[in-house]
Amino acid sequence: MRSVVNGMIDVDIRVGDERWSRGCDLDKLVDECIAATTVGIDTVPKNAEFSVLFTDDAEQRTLNQQHRGKDSSTNVLSFPVGDTPLPPGMPQPLGDISLAFETVEYEAQTGGITFDAHLRHLIIHGFLHLLGYDHDTDAEALVMESTETRALARLGIADPYRPDQV
Repeated sequence: MRSVVNGMIDVDIRVGDERWSRGCDLDKLVDECIAATTVGIDTVPKNAEFSVLFTDDAEQRTLNQQHRGKDSSTNVLSFPVGDTPLPPGMPQPLGDISLAFETVEYEAQTGGITFDAHLRHLIIHGFLHLLGYDHDTDAEALVMESTETRALARLGIADPYRPDQV
């Protein structure tokens, strides 16, 4: 599936596990998350593209092992491309995001939050990594988390870093 957010970001959505598609319009969900995230961010390329893979724990574990050397599944992985010189008019590739169904579902259930809210948070989190945001230091984490929180608020979702509000 292909989707275009705000006429400037082309998103290739791939579904590797059909459980993701049950009762959910993934195109619309991703579009809403990216639109909410890009408000006020000046570093978003005007002509960009990235992909989202909705997969399962087994494939996510393989990706995590191959790219991060960690033999476990994880909720979301981001693979930023970085700056690549391109011919004029070509879309800027941002990278790829993958999400593992079982892990996302488990975290939502055990965290006392809805699956939808948790999924939206993880899409926003992964997308911010593609834009160069990180959380390796306290200062970086503060910037990234506040950006996530603002995007989630635009979607009507409480601050996940303040559990007393959930």
